[in-house]
Amino acid sequence: MLSSVAAAVTGVSVAAGVLGNDVAAPAASADLDALRTAGDSTAPVDTQRREAVLSRSDRRPEADPAKAAGLEESATAALTDERRLSDSDPKDIARALLPEFGFSSDQFGCLDSLWTRESNWRWNADNPTSSAYGIPQALPGSKMSSAGADWATNPATQIRWGLGYIQGRYGSPCSAWGHSESHGWY
Repeated sequence: MLSSVAAAVTGVSVAAGVLGNDVAAPAASADLDALRTAGDSTAPVDTQRREAVLSRSDRRPEADPAKAAGLEESATAALTDERRLSDSDPKDIARALLPEFGFSSDQFGCLDSLWTRESNWRWNADNPTSSAYGIPQALPGSKMSSAGADWATNPATQIRWGLGYIQGRYGSPCSAWGHSESHGWY
């Protein structure tokens, strides 16, 4: 009961303040003893109907019809740039694919260092002593067929496979780079 009375007094104070009246001051300074005794009473609390809440949008001026018409006329379709990833620079492909594997763009520096060391970003890099192949130097290169039949010639397929390998084995390009730095391979 005490909380109901306190809520009513608070509501009156807030409503009066919002409406700009000073009616809230006497209500806010109500005698605490009176509130305590009201809490002991079993009499129902008399509630008043509240006025409708005003919204800021109720006070906004109407939209300028000339401006609205101008905006409608100038509406254009979004421009897009669509191209095949395999036609792009391998580093651009990798940057574009990082989020697909849950990596942020700050991981690219580590990936760049790693794959520059491994293959210098060449899709046809072939290690004659180990049969590692491609940008990520998959060993054997045919492992990349799980990412696409064009694994031997498509940088995008190789990069997808390499990012999946890094994600599964090391968790991130920077972890793979750290391993490569300490062991000489990844």
